[in-house]
Amino acid sequence: MRVVEFWCTILVLFALLINGKAEVYIVTMVGEPVISYTGGIPGFEATAVESDEKLDATSQLVTSYAQHLEQKHDMLLDSLFDRETYKKLYSYKHLINGFAVHISPEQAETLRRNSAVKSVERDWKVRRLTTHTPQFLGLPTGVWPTGGGFDRAGEDIIIGFVDSGIFPRHPSFGSHNADPYGPLPKYRGKSAIAAGAFNPSIDFASPMDGDGHGSHTAAIAAGNNGIPVRIHGHEFGKASGMAPRARIAVYKALYRLFGGFIADVVAAIDQAVHDGVDILSLSVGPNSPPATTTTTYLNPFDATLLGAVKAGVFVAQAAGNGGPFPKTLVSYSPWITSVAAAIDDRRYKNHLFLGNGKILPGIGLSPSTRPNQTYTLVAANDVLLDSSVMKYSPSDCQRPELLNKNLVEGNILLCGYSFNFVVGTASIKKVSETAKSLGAIGFVLAVENVSPGTKFDPVPVGIPGILITDVTKSMDLIDYYNTSTARDWTGRVKSFKGTGSIGDGLAPILHKSAPQVALFSARGPNIKDFRFQDADLLKPDILAPGSLIWAAWSPNGTDEPNYVGEGFALISGTSMAAPHIAGIAALVKQKHPHWRLLWTPGLIFDAGYEDYLGFLCTTPGIDAHEIHNYTNTPCNYTMGHPSNLNTPSITVSHLVKTQTVTRTVTNVAEEETYVITARMQPAVAIEANPPAMTLRPGASRKFTVSLTVRSVTGSYSFGEILMKGSRGHKVRIPVVAMGYRR
Repeated sequence: MRVVEFWCTILVLFALLINGKAEVYIVTMVGEPVISYTGGIPGFEATAVESDEKLDATSQLVTSYAQHLEQKHDMLLDSLFDRETYKKLYSYKHLINGFAVHISPEQAETLRRNSAVKSVERDWKVRRLTTHTPQFLGLPTGVWPTGGGFDRAGEDIIIGFVDSGIFPRHPSFGSHNADPYGPLPKYRGKSAIAAGAFNPSIDFASPMDGDGHGSHTAAIAAGNNGIPVRIHGHEFGKASGMAPRARIAVYKALYRLFGGFIADVVAAIDQAVHDGVDILSLSVGPNSPPATTTTTYLNPFDATLLGAVKAGVFVAQAAGNGGPFPKTLVSYSPWITSVAAAIDDRRYKNHLFLGNGKILPGIGLSPSTRPNQTYTLVAANDVLLDSSVMKYSPSDCQRPELLNKNLVEGNILLCGYSFNFVVGTASIKKVSETAKSLGAIGFVLAVENVSPGTKFDPVPVGIPGILITDVTKSMDLIDYYNTSTARDWTGRVKSFKGTGSIGDGLAPILHKSAPQVALFSARGPNIKDFRFQDADLLKPDILAPGSLIWAAWSPNGTDEPNYVGEGFALISGTSMAAPHIAGIAALVKQKHPHWRLLWTPGLIFDAGYEDYLGFLCTTPGIDAHEIHNYTNTPCNYTMGHPSNLNTPSITVSHLVKTQTVTRTVTNVAEEETYVITARMQPAVAIEANPPAMTLRPGASRKFTVSLTVRSVTGSYSFGEILMKGSRGHKVRIPVVAMGYRR
C-alpha cells in the first residue's frame, strides 16, 4: 500500500437530542498559533516559521506550545459553561488559534463578549465542487522523462486530499507493480475528526470512501500509471495520475448524505500541514460567500489556507460548478490557486438511426446493435402490465416489474428522461439494467425538456443505449414513433411499426478545438465581500481538464448512481480539474523544490506570505484590526493598490482616469531578452514599459502597465501583455479593467 498512513475517528453528534437550538461555531482566540508565535509567553519559546518554511511538527517547541493553546481553549470553555452543555470538536493550533464547539446561540454570544475571544462564527457547509489527460497535457513525452520517467514522477512529494476518503485496494493506489515505497520521515499522520450527521452504513467509520469522490480525485493527481479502465466488459483506455509516484495523504471530511462543514475542513487542513504535506488538493468549496465577515478573503477557511501557504504548502482548490452564470466562484483569495474546468480534445458521441432515414445524435458509451439490422421501437408507457402503475413514473424505466417482458423482448425500449434523473433517484445504469432484464436489444432515453446549464455526461452501459439530449431531436423521435404506431380508439397500441438501430458509442472522437472552458465551470468576476462587489483580482487562476474524466471509483461509492458498484467512473466538475493541478504541482515541486508559484516556463511571478498580507492591507474596506485578528500580523506593508499584487494577471475593477500597475518577473531559465507588447479592447488604452528587457539567470526585473479610460461602457475590457523571449519562451498576462471615469 503506497497511501501514506492515515487514521480517522468519527464523532457522531445527535444535535437535536443535546439541544434543539445548538449548532457548531468556530471560535478564534487572542494569541498566536504555532506558525506565527514569536515568543513572549514564559516557558514557551518561539515557533514561528519564515515565509515558505516547512513547519517542524516533530519539534518539542511546537508540541509544547500546541498543547498550551489547547489547554487555553479547554480552560476557557470550562470557566464559562458546564461540561454537559457543550461539546468541543476541534482545537485549531497550528495555522489559526481557536476551536470548533457545539453550543447554543446564547453560549456563542457569551463567548463573543469574552476578552480572550477574537471572533465567533457559525459553521457553514461545503460541497463537492476524472485516461487521456496526461497525453493531452504532454506529460509522458515532455515532463515525466525529465524526472526519471512515470515511475519516478512525483517521488517523495506528499499530496494531501481533503475529501470523502479513499478506496485503498484499488489498482490505481496499489504498489504490487512498483518499487517498494519506504517511509517518509517528514510525514507524521494523525487522526482527523468529522462532525456531522453520520450514517455508518454509508459513510464508514474509517478512511474508506463511501462516496467515490475522494478516490476519483486522488487517482487524478497521483494514481498509478497504465491502469486499464474496464467497465461492462469494455476497456476505455489506461488511467494515470499526473504524478504517479507522489504519495497520497487522505483527510476524510466529506460524506455522502450531508456533505461537509467548514469546521471539519479547517481541522483537516490544520492536521495536514502539521503532518508535513507538500500540496493540498481541495475539491470542496463553500455553499456561498461567508456572510459573517466583511471580506471573502478573511474567514477561518481562507485564513487557515493562508497559514498553510506560509508553511510552504501549495494549495489547489476547485473554482466551483455554478457556471455559466457570473460571480459563481467559491474560491476567492490570492494565495489559493483556483482551478476552472476545461473540456479536453476527447468527445464521446453516438447516433440513433430511425426507420424513416433520420439520424439523431446523442451520447452513450455503449456497443452498437447488430450491423445492418433494425429493431422495433416500443415505448415504456405502451408496454405497461397494468395502467394503474402510472403513479410509479414507468416512462423512466427504473422498475422492470411494471413492464410487459413479452412486448419488450427483442426490441428497443424507449424511455423518458424525467426529473428523477436530475435529483438522482433515477439513473441511466438502472435503465440499462431494466432493459437487459426484460430482454430488450437496447434502449433510448429521450430528453423532452431541459433547464439552462444542464450538463449530460455519457454513461457506460453493457447493452446498446443512447441518450438523446437535444430536445428537438427527441421530438423528431417521438413524432416518428407516434405516426408509425397503430392504436385503437382507446389509445391502446395495436401494432408497433417504428424501427431503429443504435450506433457504436465506445470509441472517442478527438477534436482540435481544445481546451475550452466547460459550461458548468464557475465564472468571475471574483468578489471581495458578501455584497458581491468586484475584486481587483482575476479568478479562476488556471484551467485544467475537468470534463469527462476517467478515474478510480470506490465500489462502495454512492455519490454517482450510474457508477454504484463500479471500479471506475467518468464524471465532470471542477472537482476533477483541481487534482490535475495538484499533481502537476507535485512534478514542479519535485524538480524545483523552492519555487513558490508554477506559472511560466521562462519567467515566474514570485509572491509570498508578505505579499498576500500587503494585498489584504491595501484592499479598501478591510479593517486592519480584522486582518490582525486572522493573521496575527500588523499592517506594516501596503502596495498602493491591490492590483499591484505580483500575480501573472492584472485586474482593475474600478478604473478612474489612468492607473499604473507594477509587476516583477524572475528569470528561471538561461539569459534571455524579452520584447513586451500590449493590446486592449478600445474602451481602455494600455501601455507597457519598458518595451524590452534582458534578464540573466535568476535575475528579477520590474515593468509597469498603464491603463487609461477612453470611454465608459459599463462592462469589462479585456486585453493582454505578451512577453516574447529570444529563446522561444512566451508569457501571456491577461488584463481586465472596467472604466468608470475619464
